[in-house]
Amino acid sequence: MPNNRRRLIGRVVRNSMDKTVVVAVDSTTRHPLYKKVIRTTKNYMAHDETNAIPVGALVKIVESRPISKRKRWVVETVLETPEQEA
Repeated sequence: MPNNRRRLIGRVVRNSMDKTVVVAVDSTTRHPLYKKVIRTTKNYMAHDETNAIPVGALVKIVESRPISKRKRWVVETVLETPEQEA
């Protein structure tokens, strides 16, 4: 039986906090009057238990119980990691 928690996909933009990453989620909406496509970005703080997710990684986050004052999301899976430059 699947749960009905919201899931979002975004890029990690900051990982300087302990067990927390900041994920930027892009969304597009159409303006109701002018019909122009508007792109918005929202940042979510997500729980990362392992502290191993690098900046630039594409992750899927899932809604959870409140973990701290601003943290209500948990990293579910890492979909893609950035290539390391040698």
